[in-house]
Amino acid sequence: MHGFCKVLIFAVILVFSGDLALAYEEPRYSVVQTYDDFELRQYEPFIVAEIVVDGAFDEVGGQAFRGLFAYISEDERPQGKIAMTAPVIQQPVPKETTQEKTRSTQEPEKPRYRFAFVMPAQYRLEDLPLPKSAEIQIDQKPVRLMAVRRYSGTWSEERYRENEHILMAALAREGMRILGEPIFARYNAPFSLWFLRRNEVLIEVQLP
Repeated sequence: MHGFCKVLIFAVILVFSGDLALAYEEPRYSVVQTYDDFELRQYEPFIVAEIVVDGAFDEVGGQAFRGLFAYISEDERPQGKIAMTAPVIQQPVPKETTQEKTRSTQEPEKPRYRFAFVMPAQYRLEDLPLPKSAEIQIDQKPVRLMAVRRYSGTWSEERYRENEHILMAALAREGMRILGEPIFARYNAPFSLWFLRRNEVLIEVQLP
């Protein structure tokens, strides 16, 4: 029985390790109001390291993550490594204008997404090391009012679109003006169990 208890404890630790053992820092916000289908949050300014990648919704995450993780993991620089935070942000980049398309090649246009890691709050813009790769950009996000829908489950596009649609319909019902493109936020490590994951759809809004 003693051995069985040890195995059981180990199994419980393994199951919850992706959510409890890794307590990542998150952007600071205050909850303004809670609705049936979403939550309204006021976010404080925060800094991100971001990269733009082309490809399908479900296929570009690995490429983007590798580039961003390489930036925060460069331990040979004087500042050392930068701590991992949550969430990992994915947001579509608006398509090119018709004039820009005319100048470009005739190849089929691929979807384009901006991925971002949130920088720990201890850093100011001037404190962060310059990325070695020109693909990585450092940007500061201003104070924003965000409508947020939280859900669990896989990171699939189908699951995301389902919750994005619910949030968009709720915002239309409440008469809120949408500002910019919706954001897909992943809060858990890739090895965390899908049914324990915290995922969110965020959209910047303006109250009526």
